[in-house]
Amino acid sequence: MLKDRVVIMGAAGRDFHNFNLYFRDNPNYEVVAFTATQIPNIERRTYPPELSGPLYPQGIPIYPEEELTTLIQKHDVDQVIFAYSDISHEYVMHKASEVLAAGADFRLLGPKATMLKAGLPVISICAVRTGSGKSQTSRRVSDILKKMGKKVVVVRHPMPYGDLAKQACQRFATYEDLNRYECTIEEREEYEPHINRGTVVYAGVDYEEILRQAETEADIILWDGGNNDLPFCWPDLHIVVADPHRPGHELRYHPGESNIRLADVVIINKIDTANQEDVALVEENIKNLNSRALVVKANSPIFVEDPGAIKGKRVLVIEDGPTLTHGEMAYGAGVVAARRFGAREIVDPRPYAVGSIGDTYTRYPTTGPVLPAMGYDKEQIEELEATINDTPCDLVLVATPIDLRRLIDMEKPSDRVRYELEEISHPNLEEIIRERFG
Repeated sequence: MLKDRVVIMGAAGRDFHNFNLYFRDNPNYEVVAFTATQIPNIERRTYPPELSGPLYPQGIPIYPEEELTTLIQKHDVDQVIFAYSDISHEYVMHKASEVLAAGADFRLLGPKATMLKAGLPVISICAVRTGSGKSQTSRRVSDILKKMGKKVVVVRHPMPYGDLAKQACQRFATYEDLNRYECTIEEREEYEPHINRGTVVYAGVDYEEILRQAETEADIILWDGGNNDLPFCWPDLHIVVADPHRPGHELRYHPGESNIRLADVVIINKIDTANQEDVALVEENIKNLNSRALVVKANSPIFVEDPGAIKGKRVLVIEDGPTLTHGEMAYGAGVVAARRFGAREIVDPRPYAVGSIGDTYTRYPTTGPVLPAMGYDKEQIEELEATINDTPCDLVLVATPIDLRRLIDMEKPSDRVRYELEEISHPNLEEIIRERFG
Protein backbone atom coordinates (compact mmCIF):
# COMPACT_ATOMS: atom_id res chain seq x y z
CA MET A 1 0.00 0.00 0.00
CA LEU A 2 1.29 3.44 -0.93
CA LYS A 3 1.86 5.77 2.00
CA ASP A 4 0.86 9.43 1.97
CA ARG A 5 4.02 11.50 2.14
CA VAL A 6 3.79 14.28 4.72
CA VAL A 7 5.55 17.48 5.76
CA ILE A 8 4.70 18.97 9.17
CA MET A 9 5.03 22.75 9.50
CA GLY A 10 5.94 23.75 13.06
CA ALA A 11 8.01 25.65 15.57
CA ALA A 12 9.42 22.92 17.86
CA GLY A 13 6.30 22.18 19.89
CA ARG A 14 2.86 21.40 18.48
CA ASP A 15 4.48 19.83 15.40
CA PHE A 16 6.35 17.21 17.43
CA HIS A 17 3.29 16.49 19.55
CA ASN A 18 1.08 15.96 16.49
CA PHE A 19 3.69 13.64 15.01
CA ASN A 20 3.99 11.62 18.22
CA LEU A 21 0.27 11.09 18.63
CA TYR A 22 -0.95 10.76 15.06
CA PHE A 23 1.91 9.83 12.73
CA ARG A 24 4.70 8.12 14.68
CA ASP A 25 3.25 4.60 14.62
CA ASN A 26 0.86 5.09 11.71
CA PRO A 27 1.84 2.88 8.72
CA ASN A 28 -0.39 4.84 6.36
CA TYR A 29 1.93 7.86 6.36
CA GLU A 30 5.57 8.71 5.81
CA VAL A 31 6.66 11.99 7.38
CA VAL A 32 9.54 13.14 5.20
CA ALA A 33 10.33 16.42 6.99
CA PHE A 34 9.45 19.03 9.54
CA THR A 35 9.74 22.72 8.76
CA ALA A 36 10.54 25.26 11.47
CA THR A 37 9.90 28.96 12.03
CA GLN A 38 9.29 31.57 14.81
CA ILE A 39 12.17 30.43 17.08
CA PRO A 40 15.80 31.26 16.21
CA ASN A 41 18.19 28.41 15.32
CA ILE A 42 15.76 25.48 15.61
CA GLU A 43 16.00 24.35 12.00
CA ARG A 44 18.77 22.18 10.48
CA ARG A 45 18.31 19.70 13.30
CA THR A 46 16.90 16.16 13.22
CA TYR A 47 13.94 14.83 15.12
CA PRO A 48 15.94 11.98 16.68
CA PRO A 49 15.40 8.23 16.22
CA GLU A 50 14.95 7.86 19.99
CA LEU A 51 11.72 9.86 19.64
CA SER A 52 10.62 9.17 16.06
CA GLY A 53 10.11 5.42 16.57
CA PRO A 54 10.85 2.24 14.60
CA LEU A 55 9.28 3.54 11.36
CA TYR A 56 11.95 6.28 11.28
CA PRO A 57 15.30 4.67 12.22
CA GLN A 58 17.25 7.66 10.83
CA GLY A 59 15.04 10.26 12.48
CA ILE A 60 13.33 13.07 10.52
CA PRO A 61 15.14 16.16 9.18
CA ILE A 62 14.00 19.68 10.13
CA TYR A 63 14.26 22.43 7.49
CA PRO A 64 13.57 26.17 7.46
CA GLU A 65 9.99 26.94 6.49
CA GLU A 66 11.30 28.98 3.55
CA GLU A 67 12.09 25.66 1.83
CA LEU A 68 8.50 24.36 2.04
CA THR A 69 7.63 24.52 -1.67
CA THR A 70 10.94 22.93 -2.63
CA LEU A 71 10.37 20.11 -0.12
CA ILE A 72 6.87 19.42 -1.48
CA GLN A 73 8.19 19.13 -5.02
CA LYS A 74 11.38 17.23 -4.16
CA HIS A 75 9.62 14.57 -2.06
CA ASP A 76 6.33 14.44 -4.02
CA VAL A 77 4.49 15.36 -0.81
CA ASP A 78 0.78 14.53 -0.54
CA GLN A 79 -0.13 16.40 2.67
CA VAL A 80 1.21 19.36 4.62
CA ILE A 81 0.16 19.60 8.27
CA PHE A 82 0.08 23.09 9.77
CA ALA A 83 1.11 22.75 13.43
CA TYR A 84 2.08 26.00 15.15
CA SER A 85 0.26 28.83 16.86
CA ASP A 86 -0.47 32.54 17.26
CA ILE A 87 -0.81 33.15 13.55
CA SER A 88 -3.44 35.29 11.86
CA HIS A 89 -6.13 33.48 9.90
CA GLU A 90 -4.93 35.36 6.82
CA TYR A 91 -1.36 34.10 7.31
CA VAL A 92 -2.56 30.51 7.70
CA MET A 93 -4.47 30.71 4.44
CA HIS A 94 -1.51 32.27 2.63
CA LYS A 95 0.44 29.17 3.68
CA ALA A 96 -2.44 26.99 2.51
CA SER A 97 -2.33 28.75 -0.86
CA GLU A 98 1.40 28.11 -1.14
CA VAL A 99 0.91 24.42 -0.36
CA LEU A 100 -2.01 23.99 -2.76
CA ALA A 101 -0.09 25.72 -5.54
CA ALA A 102 2.75 23.24 -4.98
CA GLY A 103 0.30 20.37 -5.44
CA ALA A 104 -0.26 19.05 -1.89
CA ASP A 105 -3.22 18.99 0.48
CA PHE A 106 -3.23 21.43 3.42
CA ARG A 107 -4.47 20.04 6.71
CA LEU A 108 -5.07 20.94 10.37
CA LEU A 109 -5.33 18.19 13.02
CA GLY A 110 -8.04 18.69 15.63
CA PRO A 111 -8.51 17.77 19.30
CA LYS A 112 -9.79 14.25 18.62
CA ALA A 113 -6.49 13.37 16.92
CA THR A 114 -4.14 15.27 19.23
CA MET A 115 -5.53 15.50 22.79
CA LEU A 116 -4.45 12.91 25.35
CA LYS A 117 -6.89 11.56 27.92
CA ALA A 118 -5.63 12.04 31.46
CA GLY A 119 -6.37 9.73 34.37
CA LEU A 120 -6.84 12.74 36.66
CA PRO A 121 -8.89 15.95 36.44
CA VAL A 122 -7.30 18.56 34.18
CA ILE A 123 -7.68 22.34 34.23
CA SER A 124 -6.24 24.01 31.15
CA ILE A 125 -5.12 27.64 30.87
CA CYS A 126 -4.91 28.89 27.29
CA ALA A 127 -5.31 32.23 25.53
CA VAL A 128 -6.45 34.24 22.55
CA ARG A 129 -2.95 35.69 21.96
CA THR A 130 0.52 35.40 23.43
CA GLY A 131 0.89 37.86 26.31
CA SER A 132 -2.76 37.87 27.37
CA GLY A 133 -1.94 36.69 30.88
CA LYS A 134 -1.82 32.88 30.91
CA SER A 135 1.09 32.69 33.32
CA GLN A 136 -0.45 34.85 36.02
CA THR A 137 -3.75 32.99 35.57
CA SER A 138 -1.97 29.64 35.96
CA ARG A 139 -0.37 30.88 39.18
CA ARG A 140 -3.74 32.06 40.46
CA VAL A 141 -5.43 28.74 39.67
CA SER A 142 -2.56 26.81 41.26
CA ASP A 143 -2.90 28.87 44.45
CA ILE A 144 -6.66 28.24 44.56
CA LEU A 145 -6.21 24.47 44.16
CA LYS A 146 -3.55 24.34 46.86
CA LYS A 147 -5.83 26.31 49.17
CA MET A 148 -8.40 23.56 48.55
CA GLY A 149 -5.86 20.96 49.66
CA LYS A 150 -5.12 19.62 46.15
CA LYS A 151 -1.67 18.49 45.08
CA VAL A 152 -1.06 20.31 41.79
CA VAL A 153 1.42 19.41 39.07
CA VAL A 154 1.84 21.77 36.12
CA VAL A 155 2.28 20.34 32.63
CA ARG A 156 3.66 23.11 30.44
CA HIS A 157 3.36 23.53 26.69
CA PRO A 158 6.66 22.51 25.03
CA MET A 159 9.71 24.66 24.47
CA PRO A 160 12.29 22.05 23.33
CA TYR A 161 14.98 24.22 21.81
CA GLY A 162 17.99 22.11 22.77
CA ASP A 163 18.84 18.39 22.56
CA LEU A 164 15.45 16.85 21.77
CA ALA A 165 16.32 13.33 22.95
CA LYS A 166 17.46 14.65 26.33
CA GLN A 167 14.33 16.81 26.59
CA ALA A 168 11.80 14.01 26.00
CA CYS A 169 10.43 14.24 29.54
CA GLN A 170 11.68 16.95 31.89
CA ARG A 171 10.77 17.49 35.54
CA PHE A 172 11.47 20.84 37.18
CA ALA A 173 11.30 21.20 40.95
CA THR A 174 14.39 23.30 41.77
CA TYR A 175 16.59 26.00 40.24
CA GLU A 176 19.24 23.30 39.82
CA ASP A 177 16.88 21.50 37.43
CA LEU A 178 16.74 24.64 35.26
CA ASN A 179 20.54 24.68 35.07
CA ARG A 180 20.76 20.92 34.48
CA TYR A 181 18.48 21.15 31.46
CA GLU A 182 20.26 24.33 30.23
CA CYS A 183 16.97 26.23 30.06
CA THR A 184 16.57 29.29 27.88
CA ILE A 185 15.27 32.57 29.27
CA GLU A 186 11.85 31.80 27.79
CA GLU A 187 11.73 28.44 29.58
CA ARG A 188 12.85 29.96 32.87
CA GLU A 189 10.15 32.63 32.59
CA GLU A 190 7.49 29.91 32.54
CA TYR A 191 8.96 27.42 35.03
CA GLU A 192 10.51 29.59 37.77
CA PRO A 193 7.31 31.24 39.06
CA HIS A 194 5.81 27.78 39.67
CA ILE A 195 9.01 26.51 41.29
CA ASN A 196 8.98 29.56 43.56
CA ARG A 197 5.56 28.40 44.79
CA GLY A 198 6.78 24.85 45.39
CA THR A 199 4.94 23.45 42.36
CA VAL A 200 6.50 20.74 40.20
CA VAL A 201 6.50 21.42 36.45
CA TYR A 202 6.76 18.87 33.64
CA ALA A 203 7.55 19.70 30.02
CA GLY A 204 9.49 18.34 27.07
CA VAL A 205 8.67 16.55 23.82
CA ASP A 206 6.83 13.27 24.46
CA TYR A 207 3.62 14.32 26.19
CA GLU A 208 2.21 10.81 26.60
CA GLU A 209 5.18 10.02 28.84
CA ILE A 210 5.09 13.48 30.45
CA LEU A 211 1.43 13.23 31.37
CA ARG A 212 1.78 9.72 32.81
CA GLN A 213 4.76 10.78 34.92
CA ALA A 214 2.96 13.90 36.16
CA GLU A 215 -0.07 11.83 37.18
CA THR A 216 2.05 9.81 39.61
CA GLU A 217 2.52 12.79 41.93
CA ALA A 218 -0.67 14.87 41.53
CA ASP A 219 -4.32 15.10 42.50
CA ILE A 220 -5.01 17.42 39.59
CA ILE A 221 -3.12 18.43 36.43
CA LEU A 222 -2.81 22.09 35.49
CA TRP A 223 -2.12 22.54 31.77
CA ASP A 224 -0.14 25.77 31.34
CA GLY A 225 -0.47 26.67 27.68
CA GLY A 226 1.94 28.33 25.28
CA ASN A 227 1.24 31.08 22.74
CA ASN A 228 -2.48 30.73 21.96
CA ASP A 229 -2.30 27.00 21.29
CA LEU A 230 -4.89 24.39 22.28
CA PRO A 231 -4.11 22.03 25.19
CA PHE A 232 -2.46 18.68 24.52
CA CYS A 233 -4.85 16.83 26.84
CA TRP A 234 -8.64 16.90 27.25
CA PRO A 235 -9.53 19.45 29.94
CA ASP A 236 -12.30 19.10 32.50
CA LEU A 237 -12.27 22.89 32.79
CA HIS A 238 -10.93 24.98 29.92
CA ILE A 239 -10.00 28.55 30.90
CA VAL A 240 -9.05 31.00 28.14
CA VAL A 241 -7.55 34.47 28.65
CA ALA A 242 -8.47 37.35 26.33
CA ASP A 243 -6.72 40.72 26.04
CA PRO A 244 -8.73 43.94 25.54
CA HIS A 245 -5.52 45.72 24.51
CA ARG A 246 -5.92 43.74 21.26
CA PRO A 247 -9.68 43.85 20.73
CA GLY A 248 -10.92 41.75 17.84
CA HIS A 249 -7.93 39.41 17.89
CA GLU A 250 -10.17 36.74 19.41
CA LEU A 251 -11.75 36.55 15.92
CA ARG A 252 -8.61 36.80 13.81
CA TYR A 253 -5.90 34.45 15.13
CA HIS A 254 -5.32 30.70 14.95
CA PRO A 255 -5.99 28.77 17.08
CA GLY A 256 -7.08 31.46 19.56
CA GLU A 257 -10.57 31.58 18.07
CA SER A 258 -10.85 27.80 18.58
CA ASN A 259 -9.89 28.29 22.22
CA ILE A 260 -12.73 30.79 22.68
CA ARG A 261 -15.18 28.42 21.03
CA LEU A 262 -14.05 25.55 23.30
CA ALA A 263 -13.85 27.59 26.52
CA ASP A 264 -15.78 26.93 29.70
CA VAL A 265 -14.47 30.19 31.18
CA VAL A 266 -13.08 33.26 29.40
CA ILE A 267 -11.12 35.80 31.43
CA ILE A 268 -11.05 39.33 30.04
CA ASN A 269 -7.78 40.45 31.61
CA LYS A 270 -6.12 43.88 32.05
CA ILE A 271 -9.40 45.70 32.71
CA ASP A 272 -7.50 48.24 34.82
CA THR A 273 -5.42 49.47 31.85
CA ALA A 274 -7.82 48.93 28.92
CA ASN A 275 -10.39 51.19 27.27
CA GLN A 276 -13.91 50.24 28.30
CA GLU A 277 -15.06 50.30 24.67
CA ASP A 278 -12.45 47.65 23.88
CA VAL A 279 -13.51 45.56 26.87
CA ALA A 280 -17.13 45.72 25.67
CA LEU A 281 -16.10 44.68 22.15
CA VAL A 282 -14.16 41.68 23.41
CA GLU A 283 -17.07 40.64 25.63
CA GLU A 284 -19.51 40.92 22.73
CA ASN A 285 -17.24 38.82 20.48
CA ILE A 286 -16.94 36.15 23.17
CA LYS A 287 -20.71 35.92 23.52
CA ASN A 288 -21.14 35.68 19.74
CA LEU A 289 -18.56 32.88 19.51
CA ASN A 290 -19.49 30.95 22.66
CA SER A 291 -22.57 32.01 24.58
CA ARG A 292 -22.23 29.17 27.12
CA ALA A 293 -18.82 30.36 28.42
CA LEU A 294 -18.65 32.11 31.77
CA VAL A 295 -16.98 35.53 31.44
CA VAL A 296 -14.73 36.65 34.29
CA LYS A 297 -13.28 40.18 34.31
CA ALA A 298 -9.89 40.71 35.90
CA ASN A 299 -7.26 43.33 36.59
CA SER A 300 -3.57 42.75 36.09
CA PRO A 301 -2.12 44.71 39.03
CA ILE A 302 1.53 45.72 38.83
CA PHE A 303 3.95 45.42 41.73
CA VAL A 304 7.26 47.32 41.60
CA GLU A 305 10.23 46.47 43.82
CA ASP A 306 11.10 50.15 44.41
CA PRO A 307 8.54 52.52 42.81
CA GLY A 308 10.43 55.60 44.01
CA ALA A 309 13.51 54.63 42.01
CA ILE A 310 11.68 55.26 38.71
CA LYS A 311 10.64 58.89 39.17
CA GLY A 312 12.60 61.32 37.00
CA LYS A 313 14.86 58.63 35.53
CA ARG A 314 15.75 57.71 31.98
CA VAL A 315 14.54 54.11 31.99
CA LEU A 316 15.37 51.12 29.80
CA VAL A 317 12.38 48.76 29.93
CA ILE A 318 12.89 45.02 29.41
CA GLU A 319 9.67 43.17 28.58
CA ASP A 320 8.71 39.51 28.16
CA GLY A 321 10.09 38.42 24.77
CA PRO A 322 7.21 36.31 23.33
CA THR A 323 4.65 39.00 24.26
CA LEU A 324 6.46 41.43 21.96
CA THR A 325 7.36 38.97 19.20
CA HIS A 326 4.68 36.30 18.66
CA GLY A 327 2.16 38.47 20.53
CA GLU A 328 2.90 41.58 18.40
CA MET A 329 2.57 43.92 21.39
CA ALA A 330 4.49 47.19 21.31
CA TYR A 331 4.99 47.18 25.08
CA GLY A 332 3.98 45.41 28.28
CA ALA A 333 3.79 45.87 32.05
CA GLY A 334 7.20 47.56 32.25
CA VAL A 335 6.13 50.54 30.17
CA VAL A 336 2.90 50.81 32.18
CA ALA A 337 4.96 50.90 35.40
CA ALA A 338 7.47 53.40 34.01
CA ARG A 339 4.71 55.82 33.04
CA ARG A 340 2.73 55.31 36.23
CA PHE A 341 5.68 56.00 38.51
CA GLY A 342 7.03 59.06 36.70
CA ALA A 343 9.92 58.01 34.47
CA ARG A 344 11.37 61.06 32.71
CA GLU A 345 12.03 59.10 29.54
CA ILE A 346 11.69 55.55 28.22
CA VAL A 347 14.99 55.07 26.41
CA ASP A 348 14.78 53.43 22.99
CA PRO A 349 17.27 50.51 22.91
CA ARG A 350 16.93 49.81 19.19
CA PRO A 351 19.95 51.91 18.10
CA TYR A 352 22.12 49.93 20.56
CA ALA A 353 20.83 46.42 19.77
CA VAL A 354 23.59 43.86 19.30
CA GLY A 355 23.52 40.91 16.87
CA SER A 356 20.35 38.85 16.91
CA ILE A 357 18.63 41.37 19.19
CA GLY A 358 18.73 43.84 16.30
CA ASP A 359 17.44 41.11 13.98
CA THR A 360 14.47 40.65 16.33
CA TYR A 361 13.36 44.25 15.81
CA THR A 362 13.59 43.78 12.05
CA ARG A 363 11.56 40.58 12.16
CA TYR A 364 8.94 41.99 14.56
CA PRO A 365 8.52 45.65 13.55
CA THR A 366 5.52 46.19 15.85
CA THR A 367 7.89 46.09 18.86
CA GLY A 368 8.12 49.55 20.41
CA PRO A 369 11.02 51.32 22.19
CA VAL A 370 11.49 48.48 24.68
CA LEU A 371 13.88 45.53 24.90
CA PRO A 372 12.44 42.01 24.42
CA ALA A 373 14.07 39.51 26.77
CA MET A 374 15.39 37.21 24.06
CA GLY A 375 17.67 34.40 25.20
CA TYR A 376 17.30 31.18 23.26
CA ASP A 377 20.99 30.27 23.59
CA LYS A 378 24.16 31.44 25.33
CA GLU A 379 25.20 33.71 22.46
CA GLN A 380 21.85 35.49 22.40
CA ILE A 381 21.93 35.99 26.18
CA GLU A 382 25.35 37.61 25.78
CA GLU A 383 23.96 39.87 23.04
CA LEU A 384 21.05 40.80 25.31
CA GLU A 385 23.50 41.67 28.09
CA ALA A 386 25.60 43.80 25.71
CA THR A 387 22.48 45.62 24.49
CA ILE A 388 21.43 46.40 28.06
CA ASN A 389 24.83 47.70 29.04
CA ASP A 390 25.30 49.72 25.84
CA THR A 391 21.97 51.54 26.15
CA PRO A 392 22.41 54.96 27.85
CA CYS A 393 19.96 55.07 30.75
CA ASP A 394 19.76 55.74 34.49
CA LEU A 395 17.74 52.65 35.41
CA VAL A 396 16.98 49.23 33.95
CA LEU A 397 13.38 48.21 34.62
CA VAL A 398 13.04 44.42 34.43
CA ALA A 399 9.42 43.45 33.67
CA THR A 400 9.94 39.78 32.81
CA PRO A 401 8.42 36.85 34.73
CA ILE A 402 11.86 36.00 36.14
CA ASP A 403 14.52 38.22 37.63
CA LEU A 404 16.99 38.55 34.75
CA ARG A 405 19.56 39.95 37.14
CA ARG A 406 20.34 36.38 38.19
CA LEU A 407 21.42 35.57 34.61
CA ILE A 408 22.76 38.89 33.30
CA ASP A 409 25.39 41.23 34.68
CA MET A 410 23.74 44.66 34.52
CA GLU A 411 26.16 47.56 34.91
CA LYS A 412 23.44 50.11 35.78
CA PRO A 413 20.98 50.33 38.68
CA SER A 414 17.91 48.14 38.18
CA ASP A 415 14.36 47.70 39.42
CA ARG A 416 11.82 44.89 39.02
CA VAL A 417 8.18 44.75 37.93
CA ARG A 418 5.87 41.77 38.39
CA TYR A 419 2.14 41.29 37.83
CA GLU A 420 -0.61 39.01 39.09
CA LEU A 421 -4.28 38.30 38.35
CA GLU A 422 -7.10 39.91 40.32
CA GLU A 423 -10.66 38.98 39.40
CA ILE A 424 -13.20 41.79 39.81
CA SER A 425 -16.43 40.02 38.82
CA HIS A 426 -18.47 37.05 40.02
CA PRO A 427 -18.38 34.17 39.78
CA ASN A 428 -14.62 34.45 40.19
CA LEU A 429 -12.12 31.68 39.55
CA GLU A 430 -12.16 30.36 43.09
CA GLU A 431 -15.96 30.09 43.08
CA ILE A 432 -15.94 28.34 39.70
CA ILE A 433 -13.19 25.91 40.64
CA ARG A 434 -14.67 25.05 44.04
CA GLU A 435 -18.03 24.29 42.40
CA ARG A 436 -16.37 21.97 39.85
CA PHE A 437 -13.66 20.32 41.94
CA GLY A 438 -14.43 21.02 45.61
